[in-house]
Amino acid sequence: MTVTLSDVASRAGVSPATVSRVLNGNYPVAEGTRERVLRAVDELDYVLNGPASSLAAATSDLVGVLVNDIADPFFGIIASAVQSQIGGPGGRAGGERLAVVCGTGGAPERELTYLTLLQRQRAAAVVLTGGAVEDPAHSAAVADKLRKLGAAGTRVILLGRPPLPEAGPGVTALTFDNRSGARELTAHLLALGHRRIGCVAGPPERTTTRHRLEGHRAALAEAGIEDLPGATVHGAYDRASGFRAVGELLDHVPDLTAIVAANDTVALGACAALRERGLRVPEDVSVTGFDDLPFSADALPALTTVRLPLQATGARAGRIATGRDAAPAGGEELVGGELVVRGSTGAAK
Repeated sequence: MTVTLSDVASRAGVSPATVSRVLNGNYPVAEGTRERVLRAVDELDYVLNGPASSLAAATSDLVGVLVNDIADPFFGIIASAVQSQIGGPGGRAGGERLAVVCGTGGAPERELTYLTLLQRQRAAAVVLTGGAVEDPAHSAAVADKLRKLGAAGTRVILLGRPPLPEAGPGVTALTFDNRSGARELTAHLLALGHRRIGCVAGPPERTTTRHRLEGHRAALAEAGIEDLPGATVHGAYDRASGFRAVGELLDHVPDLTAIVAANDTVALGACAALRERGLRVPEDVSVTGFDDLPFSADALPALTTVRLPLQATGARAGRIATGRDAAPAGGEELVGGELVVRGSTGAAK
C-alpha cells in the first residue's frame, strides 16, 4: 500500500502542511518537530511524490553505486566501469545521467540508509557491489528495499554478490564464481606438492568469504587432504589483516608451505610478514591472492591469483542499468575468473 503524506503526518502527530514544510525545507520548523517528521518518514519508508516535486517522475537521471570502500581498487575499478557506461545523452529529456558512488564502509545499516535515500531520489538504477552480509534480518530488509525500488521503476543490479530471490524477479545478479576460482588456486598449490596450506579468509559474515573458503576446502577434500586445525584465519580484506594473520597461522601450523589469501591486498600483507620473519616467497612459503588487481603483476614476486573481469563486469552492469544491455535470462549471470600463475608460488620443499 502506498504511504501518503497524511500517513506520515499522523505518525508524527503533526499536520500534513508541517510534513510538507519539513520535506521541502522552505519554512522554519522546530527541531523537535522536524526530528519527529523525519523519523516517521524513515519508519514508513515514505517517498516524496507529487507534480510539484522534482522527484515526481517515475525515475530520475541518477544511478547509485554502493561500494564497501571506494579507496579499495576492487571497488574503484567496478565503480569507474559502471560510470563509464552511464554518461552521455539518454537520461530523461535526453540529458546526462549522474552516478553517485556511496561508500558503506561495510556497515549493513549504511547500506540500508543509502538504499532508502536512493529510493527517495527515484534513482533510475542502483548497483550493489561486493559480497552480501549473511544475516537473515539484514537480507530481508535489503530485499524489501529492492522490491520497492523495482516497483517504482528502478533497475537493480547486484554485482559480485549472489541473487536475492526475495527481492523479486526484476533484480539482476552478476555473480563472480568465487568457489571455482578458489578451488583452482588451491588445486594449483596441491599440484606443486603443497600439503600444509594456511588460509587467510575474509570477514566470516560475507558471502564472498564463504564461497572462496568453500572452494578452497573443496579442493583439499578432492585431494584427500585434511584441513588442518587452526589453518584458517579470518580478517578484513586489507593488507594489515594479511600481515597479522601470518603470525597466527605459524603459531598453529609452524611448518606450513603455502598460504591462500582472501584477495591480492591481503596477500601482499602476508608476503610482508613472511619477509619480516626471514621467510622467502615462494622458496619457503608460496602465497596466492585473488582478483588480480593492477598491482599484482608488479609485486615482488608477482602474485599468483585469480583474475576477475572487474572492468568488463562493471561496464556490463552500467549498460544493464541504462537499458542498453538486456538482463540475463533468469536474472543471474555467473562470471568466471582465470587462474594467473606468477612468481609467488613454487614447488613445495
